[in-house]
Amino acid sequence: MNNIKALFFDIDGTLVPFGDHQPPTDVINALKIIRSNGIKIFISTGRHINWVDNLGKLEVDGYVTANGNLCVEDDRKTVIYKHCIPHDDIDRIIDFSHNSDIPIVAVPVHGRIIINREDESIAKVRSLLELPKMPITDLEEIRNKEIVQMMAFGSEEKRRKSGLFTDILHECQPTSWHPWFCDIIPIGSDKSVGIDNMILHHCIDISETVAFGDGGNDIGMLQHAGIGVAMGNAAPDVKAAADYVTTDVDNFGVINALRHLGLII
Repeated sequence: MNNIKALFFDIDGTLVPFGDHQPPTDVINALKIIRSNGIKIFISTGRHINWVDNLGKLEVDGYVTANGNLCVEDDRKTVIYKHCIPHDDIDRIIDFSHNSDIPIVAVPVHGRIIINREDESIAKVRSLLELPKMPITDLEEIRNKEIVQMMAFGSEEKRRKSGLFTDILHECQPTSWHPWFCDIIPIGSDKSVGIDNMILHHCIDISETVAFGDGGNDIGMLQHAGIGVAMGNAAPDVKAAADYVTTDVDNFGVINALRHLGLII
């Protein structure tokens, strides 16, 4: 395992226990040592870079955000890859939003993240993930803009009955890691695609990578990375996609995995 050159970490439920504001101190210290040994540390998250605000003093080499659709350097500004939702799908979801009570979040490459309406599920998610309050704005604001991800709230059954992914969005797919909402991304895109673009930029081979995750949106990268590590708190299908299953996020999961990989003592 001494050929490892890059580690990719999901945030919520992997690096950071749900309800906490930053990774545990022992994780931050361990990754600092690993990084000082020449191994690069990357974030790979469903969050947009503007929502990556719960890493504490952890220093990283880059960010795969918006489920792989927006990759930025460690300065959090320099874009090295982006994959936007096709404008035809944007136009259709704008029209859909005028006649549906499903709250929709739009995540642009640049600029403010907006939501078209709120319900009780929004407040729960903001509290769980420590997200800032979003301006409530008609989705007309995003027409003809570069949108890397959207989010649809409410139950999966409600989204299915609305025809959102059968009648409205022709070139997008859902990816979910929590029952209260799903992320909406372009078809053929996930965290593994973002990882490929990040390692190409840094001249690293996929065989030299390790990915850590716990959610359904992590399955692609766990299967794609040289080594996939699932947290003990992950769902069964996520664990099945991994090469190694560690302990829960709040039971030294990352630390135990790093020891298993021989990266720390």
